Amino acid sequence: MGGESTSMGALVPIVKSEPENSSGEAPPAQPMPSIPMEEKGQGVEELDKDVLCPICMQIIKDAFLTACGHSFCYMCIVTHLQNKSDCPCCSHHLTTNHLYPNFLLNKLLMKTSARQIAKTANPLEQLRHTLEQGCDASVKQLESLMSLLAEKKSKMEQEEAETNLQILFDFLQCLKKKKLDELNEIQADLHYVKEDIHVVERRRIELYRARDRYSAKLRMLADDPTSRNMWPSLIDKRSGATVSRAPGAQGLCHMSSDSQNITQSRLALARKRRVHAQLNDLQECYLQKRRYWVSQEQQQRDSHGLNREKSYSAGLEDFQAVLSTFTRYSRLRVVAELRHGDIFHSANIVSSIEFDRDDELFATAGVSRRIKVFEFSSVVNEPANVQCPVVEMSTRSKLSCLSWNKYTKNHIASSDYEGIVTVWDVTTRQSVMEYEEHEKRAWSVDFSRTEPSMLVSGSDDCKVKVWCTNQEASVLNIDMKANICSVKYNPGSSINVAVGSADHHIHYYDLRNTSQPLHIFSGHRKAVSYVKFLSDNELASASTDSTLRLWDVKQNVPVRTFRGHANEKNFVGLTVNSEYIACGSETNEVCVYHKAISKPAAWHRFSSDTDEADEDASLYFISAVCWKSDSPTMLAANSQGTIKVLVLAP
Repeated sequence: MGGESTSMGALVPIVKSEPENSSGEAPPAQPMPSIPMEEKGQGVEELDKDVLCPICMQIIKDAFLTACGHSFCYMCIVTHLQNKSDCPCCSHHLTTNHLYPNFLLNKLLMKTSARQIAKTANPLEQLRHTLEQGCDASVKQLESLMSLLAEKKSKMEQEEAETNLQILFDFLQCLKKKKLDELNEIQADLHYVKEDIHVVERRRIELYRARDRYSAKLRMLADDPTSRNMWPSLIDKRSGATVSRAPGAQGLCHMSSDSQNITQSRLALARKRRVHAQLNDLQECYLQKRRYWVSQEQQQRDSHGLNREKSYSAGLEDFQAVLSTFTRYSRLRVVAELRHGDIFHSANIVSSIEFDRDDELFATAGVSRRIKVFEFSSVVNEPANVQCPVVEMSTRSKLSCLSWNKYTKNHIASSDYEGIVTVWDVTTRQSVMEYEEHEKRAWSVDFSRTEPSMLVSGSDDCKVKVWCTNQEASVLNIDMKANICSVKYNPGSSINVAVGSADHHIHYYDLRNTSQPLHIFSGHRKAVSYVKFLSDNELASASTDSTLRLWDVKQNVPVRTFRGHANEKNFVGLTVNSEYIACGSETNEVCVYHKAISKPAAWHRFSSDTDEADEDASLYFISAVCWKSDSPTMLAANSQGTIKVLVLAP
């Protein structure tokens, strides 16, 4: 080691030379002081720079020294001298005859390389390097080393095999647990299904027996002459019509009964087809409701001793109601149609349709700057050429939304493209209040159902404002970070408001503390264009991501996502009742969803004036929809200004 230290010490002045004394003689040799680790590291870096070949800039291999005192890789300098006859460093005349092996530098580089390997390499690399450099070892020593390596290899292979088997075992255990959980869930579901089949079969037998008893009573009455003579008089009194007693009358009754049975059979077959077409969604709905209610049923059975074989479970009753309402309708039938536009206005897009408190009147508004109020019974019963609005009010700007006051029948609120919120008296056709605090287009306005003097609006100025018809200024202001597309009061509360925003979220607020929302519902991928309440706890939302979503605002959880319509850029309308959700589509169709099923239950396509030109027809879309309370009747309008009265039909 002492020799190595002396060699290293001799190289250091090459990089960092010492000043010569005044006599020009080299200073006397002094013992090398101890160098800290940090300084040793710096010396290694400087040494690395000095041992680089000036030609290839790599650590010199097979070092050769020139007559002028420079060292190069042998192959580098020989290749250079084939083209030139000078030194690459000082340009001194040089030929291959002036090259000499630099044994000292080669030895130094080998030792330096060995040190670096000792510091950085793992034991296996060090052993490999030692063997490559040549090692004086006997055959017996090598055999012992090989035996040790073989044992080490065998041990490592065994450990690796054990590890692989352990990983495989863990995977199989996880898979087994997962499949057992699935099997237990399937067995539990199958148990529910078997129980419900048994209950339904018992119920069907009871109905068949009741029908047989009823038929037997009718036959007994038919065989009794006294009762048979009384039937015509009873029928005459109830119907006010003369009933034929001819022998053929009985045959007509049988024919009518047969025809009715055929009709019922066809309807039953059609409903079965609808069940099979939506079997996956219905299965999910059934299992979801059944699993949800099983714990409650267990508690009731334990506390009251109820026998589930004698009565429907709550989950089965809930699902039966869904199945009944879902399979009842399959299409939308047109009852009436009218044109909203007129010859004086080419822009006929209907932005909003709303029924009044009693569903007797409905109002329409849009880009034509007019609010038109129609009598629903007249639209349905009178010919299309005589249908006229009973009230018409002109506005200064295009209208985006309407909302009837559910207590004051003649009051309706509107919001327009200039940001003005107006309350109108339909009877006098005059505005009652005008609010002009919004700075940009107001997309939505809504009256509270529980506090008739309160209404809320949302605007492109990113503000939600609450108004009172007894005050001239807003009573509350909510500043948000994105444009407001829709606002809606909870029907059971005057303090809770849902806000659909361009930030893809629904913000649910308690107006008593607006510093932050009660909850933010996330899931839509684009702007939320509409929000509507099905009940106090159920909220539906529409978005330009071509989906509708149902939320539980009590539990603050998503319930279901609905897909089947097209909506990427326009406001296509959204309307709800207690069971159904309807929306427009950019395919000029109205789509109706049952709230428990994610695919459309019925739809209707509007005919276009330009159906022959497919490119033009694709420009039209449904712009507004509205249910008539909880009835199967709805209003729908498209961007051409056509308004239709549609009814759900089998």
